[in-house]
Amino acid sequence: MIRGISRRTLLKSGAAATVFAPALVRRAAAAGDPILVGSMYDLSGGLEASGKPMYDVLNFAVSEMNDAGGLLGREVKVVSFDTQTNMQLYAQYAQEAALKNKVAVVHGGITSASREVIRPVLDKYKTLYFYDMPYEGGVCDRNIFIDGLTPAHNTQILAEYGLKTWGKKVYTLAADYNYGQITSDWVKKYVKDGGGEVLGTEFFPLDATNFGSTISKIQAAKPDWIMTILVGGGPISFYRQFNAAGLSGKIPIASTTFSGANEQLVLTPEESNGVVVAYNYLQTLDNPTNKDFLKRFHAKYGADYPPISDLTMASYQGMLLWAAGVKKAGGIDREKVIEALESGITIDAPSGAVTLDPQTHHCTFDVHLARMQDKQPVLIETFPQRKPADTAAVCDLKKNPREAKQYIIKVN
Repeated sequence: MIRGISRRTLLKSGAAATVFAPALVRRAAAAGDPILVGSMYDLSGGLEASGKPMYDVLNFAVSEMNDAGGLLGREVKVVSFDTQTNMQLYAQYAQEAALKNKVAVVHGGITSASREVIRPVLDKYKTLYFYDMPYEGGVCDRNIFIDGLTPAHNTQILAEYGLKTWGKKVYTLAADYNYGQITSDWVKKYVKDGGGEVLGTEFFPLDATNFGSTISKIQAAKPDWIMTILVGGGPISFYRQFNAAGLSGKIPIASTTFSGANEQLVLTPEESNGVVVAYNYLQTLDNPTNKDFLKRFHAKYGADYPPISDLTMASYQGMLLWAAGVKKAGGIDREKVIEALESGITIDAPSGAVTLDPQTHHCTFDVHLARMQDKQPVLIETFPQRKPADTAAVCDLKKNPREAKQYIIKVN
């Protein structure tokens, strides 16, 4: 995955991050037993380039809570599970976190497939679940809160920008699982709504490395631009081969995923320049909350820590949202925390204001359109307070609180 990250940085993001220094523990008030938070991220197994930073920021949020005296006067402890991108382990560890460790909440899962393994287990054992990832939309379940992007947040913005800026003919490359498959359908809808046409859509496994035939098809189809929804190790291979074919700068690219795992760090500027992305968080955001966060985070993890991506920030913001719910509820009783979170809680996050939508348990927040230049996102435009309109079309947990499913939203 990201080979440019130093061994020292990776060591700092290992299991030792959950061990609180004795002085810190003493500072946390000891009124009652610790509050346990389950962390289920891929720290190995193929998606560790995404999982390790998410794990780090979750622990950072917890350490700051404890430095401030704990949550409701109680120490917060992270119980970490390395899910290793293994579906069997997701199910096993979700059950262990709920039954053996009796955690108050689980933050975890990276792929949508892993979420759909974890979610029913935590539903069954009545353990609150935060999924801190962008995904394809449609999950309607009172036991889960999702603070990542859905297609209405960013895919629509990217499609409309591409159609307006580059042209009406699009070619899509997507990951071959539910996130890529469903999001590619949203691309078709948004492109069609804008008077455009998707010339072709191809799906790739997470470990894909050979894109030669696809690049040939793209050259033959002559699209005005490309939408990539690639996940895993594949993106690095695609962008390298695309550049080697002499297409960088000739056929523009928009992406719902690029730089989420810091792929740009191991690509040359020529291989990544010009890729357009849309995220809730960019490390380059110029606001006091973000600047203060980065100062505190780098003081703890080092100035050479890789750029904080939208995926990583979602874990931090997810912890802040959960903690705000616990504070408002006055305890960790699951039902009371859910009711508190459903009250429309808003946090002042590094990405801007983030508000939980009571109807869908998704978020309303700013989305920032940017172009990659010399491995950094350069802001193009900010779309303030985008709502999860896709999921809201099928999900109303205020009217139907017993819902616990994922809708495959019809987009044609």
